[in-house]
Amino acid sequence: MGPDFFLYAIATALVIYVLTGGADFGGGVWDLFAKGQHRERQRLVIERAIGPIWEVNHIWTIFIVVMLFAVFPDAFAAIGVALHIPLTIAMVGIVLRGSAFTFRSYGLQPDATRRRWGHLFAWTSLVTPVVLGMTLAALASGEIRIEDGKVTSSLLAGWTSPFAIATGVLALVLFSLIAAVYLIFEGGGEFRADFRRKAFATQIVAVVMLVVVYGLAHLDAPEFAARLDASPYIWPLRALIAFLAWAVLAAIKNELDWIARAATMCQVAAVVVGFGLAMGRHLILPDLTIDDAGGHEATRLAIAPALVFGAFLLIPSLYCLFAMFKGSPSSGDDH
Repeated sequence: MGPDFFLYAIATALVIYVLTGGADFGGGVWDLFAKGQHRERQRLVIERAIGPIWEVNHIWTIFIVVMLFAVFPDAFAAIGVALHIPLTIAMVGIVLRGSAFTFRSYGLQPDATRRRWGHLFAWTSLVTPVVLGMTLAALASGEIRIEDGKVTSSLLAGWTSPFAIATGVLALVLFSLIAAVYLIFEGGGEFRADFRRKAFATQIVAVVMLVVVYGLAHLDAPEFAARLDASPYIWPLRALIAFLAWAVLAAIKNELDWIARAATMCQVAAVVVGFGLAMGRHLILPDLTIDDAGGHEATRLAIAPALVFGAFLLIPSLYCLFAMFKGSPSSGDDH
């Protein structure tokens, strides 16, 4: 079995993680910016929306890491060396965020202590997506160089450029957008209207950030930008993203919440797909393709049936989990 199959599997897991785990991070962002006399009730809505499922969403990051380690070990090593700093920050952020959420939600500490855990949860929810986006941009920057299997660029290469920072902000905005649209279903009355307003404003910011990232790519990641422009699929994809962005705004304005949710998910997935199209078969531009990433046929043949067996176990389990806790949207604010 060729390496392309596993590349597509990693890409699929990344899209799913963005649409699930990304919403959890976005929920933490809205927790941070909750204001007004109903802010504690808003935080309760967010907490109960995230609570049943937040931990399982990280299974997709585990899957991506395991696939890189097993199928593309040279890429795993190069990414771990070149992006050691942002990956460490992201890992610490994910751990602290999960711990803080648990202690705030289920701890027996005084209210003041739980509020401190809440602040930690919210701030790590804001910082971590930015760092994850910067890490992804670094892979496309062209600044990470590999010679004879060794990383020769500095530890700051790729992820500290304006393009990478803007991509990190874009990731944060998209995660916040997903969360706001999802949260429309979690509360009633003024909560539902409030999250519609948040989603509408965030969508506008997302469109602006997409344009900014595209422009900065031509300055800081010219090869990535050239590959993006040269792809035969990019113009149809741009048209699709533009249409979906308009559809999200129109659906939110007209309170067509299910359409808004579907259009938002498709829009964000299309953005991730566009990144993958520009990367092509590269894991790190320009020096490392999937053919050069150290994989072995025997390993791929052993992992393939394990993936199929795991899917038969995982997919029904996830379906049951989401059907149980997310099967029907809330109809009121009696959370």
